[in-house]
Amino acid sequence: MAYITTSPTKPFVFPPLCPSKKFQNNFVVLNFCHTDLKQKRIHTSFVSNVDKTNRRKLLAIVNAVSVEATEPEPEPVPELKSGGRILLSDVVVKRKRKVYFGRNWNTLDISTAGVVLAMHLLTFLAPFYFTWSAFWVAFGLYVVTGLLGITLSYHRNLSHRSFKLPKWLEYLFAYCGAQALQGNPIDWVSTHRYHHQFCDSERDPHSPIEGFWFSHMSWIFDTNALGERCGGPANVGDLEKQPFYKFLKSNYMLHPIALGVLLFALGGVPFLVWGMGVRIVWVYHITWLVNSACHVWGKQEWNTGDLSRNNWWVALLAFGEGWHNNHHAFEFSARHGLEWWQLDLTWYVIRFLQAIGLATDVKLPTKVQKQRWLSGTKAYHFMIAKLKKVYVQHSEKFLVRNLNDPFLR
Repeated sequence: MAYITTSPTKPFVFPPLCPSKKFQNNFVVLNFCHTDLKQKRIHTSFVSNVDKTNRRKLLAIVNAVSVEATEPEPEPVPELKSGGRILLSDVVVKRKRKVYFGRNWNTLDISTAGVVLAMHLLTFLAPFYFTWSAFWVAFGLYVVTGLLGITLSYHRNLSHRSFKLPKWLEYLFAYCGAQALQGNPIDWVSTHRYHHQFCDSERDPHSPIEGFWFSHMSWIFDTNALGERCGGPANVGDLEKQPFYKFLKSNYMLHPIALGVLLFALGGVPFLVWGMGVRIVWVYHITWLVNSACHVWGKQEWNTGDLSRNNWWVALLAFGEGWHNNHHAFEFSARHGLEWWQLDLTWYVIRFLQAIGLATDVKLPTKVQKQRWLSGTKAYHFMIAKLKKVYVQHSEKFLVRNLNDPFLR
């Protein structure tokens, strides 16, 4: 997992966490995973304004700090190879996974790739079948399936339970999400919950540490890897006990096919090409950009311990989902654009539903919760900056004293 949020001249590498030992006078001995270095001590009183959970996280991060020049090369992982730094980003590909060649494809992999390929091929016909009516059909379905279906229903309502809806409306929006051709609600929500549970680690279903294109779309073609990392959908019991979602899972593909037949009956090939091909591919990629671009490019306002970023242009395309670092800091929040200038169309719809009494129990982060995160983030960046500076300058004589020591000022 990478924690670098700026572009240093020499990147820092963070080795696996090593156990620390606590001594009297509130000192902790830090193990930097180097056998030729003496024990180093850091005074913990400087994080007194951070809650206990964040304090443990900060100490764990300190425990992992190292410099590339002194960090031994990790042992190669079988069937994986390291990659370079992602273009215009500080994210380094640690384990580049082979998806398309050199592995066995199961039936689900082949069918998934076939559907995605067919939709992309269909878009090549778009210039030859353009009509304004077909364009507006595609745009309308983009809003219905992308905003109401994926971002509002699949993501904020079903995955994170950020608000409650009457069951008839919850099911209607979930059905809109099924028409995006991104999978049934049970599988989609399960994968997303695993992403938050194992974010940017070896068990993350789609992290750019295994390559940008892997996090963007290649991961969906390797269902065996997903099962090996996370297991089956054991984290969606709330959905599996509802007959409607089990029904959608059992005959999922019939519903997008039925929509395609309806569009063809209403407007012929132009409606089919634009309402299915162009619209589905467009919603595919704006959804996938949240997984890839929002973990590679943008700003980190909150120290979430992962690669999540706030990316304004993804937010514009994906109805507010691009404020991804905000989301990882406050996963429960129905609002991702936490500042007034952070455009979040999904939140505006939720707020409207709340105003007319349809959305209830709408969850938002409080000022106290935001302040805790800010305190932890500031302490984290202050600590890392000091540790890097002192460690580089003093090498084996590295000794961190408390903040009253002028050596650290």
